[in-house]
Amino acid sequence: MPPLNTAQSAFGDVEVRRLFGGRPRPGSFIAGEVARRMAGRLDYIRLEPREVVDAHSHPGSVGRTLSERFPAARLTAVHLAMPASGAQSPGVGGALARVRQWLGPRRGELRVLADLDRLPFRPGTLQLIWSNLALHWHPRPHEVFPAWRGALAVGGLVMFSAFGPDTLREVRSAFRAIDAAPHVIDFTDMHDYGDMLVEAGFVTPVVDMETITLTYASEAKLWDDVRALGGNPLALRRRGLLGRGAAARLSDALRAQGDPDGRLRLTFEVVYGHAWKGAPRPVSDGTAPLRRMAPPRAG
Repeated sequence: MPPLNTAQSAFGDVEVRRLFGGRPRPGSFIAGEVARRMAGRLDYIRLEPREVVDAHSHPGSVGRTLSERFPAARLTAVHLAMPASGAQSPGVGGALARVRQWLGPRRGELRVLADLDRLPFRPGTLQLIWSNLALHWHPRPHEVFPAWRGALAVGGLVMFSAFGPDTLREVRSAFRAIDAAPHVIDFTDMHDYGDMLVEAGFVTPVVDMETITLTYASEAKLWDDVRALGGNPLALRRRGLLGRGAAARLSDALRAQGDPDGRLRLTFEVVYGHAWKGAPRPVSDGTAPLRRMAPPRAG
């Protein structure tokens, strides 16, 4: 598993909530397209869930996908919450009392505010946890899967997508032309996600990836799509606006990586994963094995 929160790649809960929590964000084409491809994978899975959780999926990426796919299920959408001044954020230190809940746009749908690794549900009650392009925003993804497994009932399914290391390689490369500051987070490799699923105790995990390349006629549209993905939560990110000369070098570096016809390119490495929660396996004396897990974070 790669080192977490190294000097160049460090970011935390507060930085992510600064970008995502408490305010609406535009949807993005890539998020919608990945959600559509994820939904297609459900065609090969037999599942009739009663309780479905959409865990921090990118805004505008799900729409009616889950409610139409599973009309008899109760759907709960989980979103990040901005911390109140001087107060803990929901999910940090187990402060689930601050989780707010309200009726969603369709009858039977709910929305809650919580963290990916602190879902406010009774253990063993969910049949499906779905998460589209959210997991890479968590600074400690290895802590998320044990929480998801705990919330799932035996036979429950987790299905997720996340960006892999080759995502936004053109942007990462172009920014090297102007400074040494990090501008794109270090995305986790698909093999590491697979290891995390196994370590968390999931069974029959399946993890694969594909590369999706978008092209743009204008630089303005490219940057609109980049901004729609979220932003830069890195602790060592560049502060302030680019000067005219730096902006010109950035533009030249982007165009140097474009197509011969002048169209600009953005690469997305998309990791897909799903796994099941199996029943505890008894050992020879009839008892069930106990998996050692790290203690919860202090409040």
